[in-house]
Amino acid sequence: MKFFRMITMLLCLSSTILSGQQIAEIDRDGITSLTMKSNDTTYVINFWATWCSPCVKEIGYFEELHRKNVYSKVKVILVSLDFPNQIESRVIPFLEEKGITASVLLMTDLNYNEWIDLVDPSWSGSIPATLIFNKSSRMFLEKELTRGELFENVNQIMN
Repeated sequence: MKFFRMITMLLCLSSTILSGQQIAEIDRDGITSLTMKSNDTTYVINFWATWCSPCVKEIGYFEELHRKNVYSKVKVILVSLDFPNQIESRVIPFLEEKGITASVLLMTDLNYNEWIDLVDPSWSGSIPATLIFNKSSRMFLEKELTRGELFENVNQIMN
């Protein structure tokens, strides 16, 4: 009986993980806190949206980077700029379809001009945009990245 309960519990847990992506909300203060971290971790923060073709094209590279670094000091965070009312209908189905397991945050402050300079003063607001940083280096890229560019830039920041 205990074995059956354990198997049932594991099946329920795995279906929750496979069928639902947890998305936390972030606002201007959260972005400030996130982009100013100064610890031993290298952060890769990608700003994207489901309606952005180049974002959709590159998102798999960020997921690959996340999966290859699950146990290292590299943290991939995907910040969705989709409208909050599209999370259930558009964003979650997209993440499930693409098999995204990296951390996903939803930007709730739609006054973009109020916070984009906090990420990087050179950011025009176009996406995709990626911030890669750790306590000693910082790089901001406002363009679609190839797999090679993403991995090369992360390695450059880490070294």
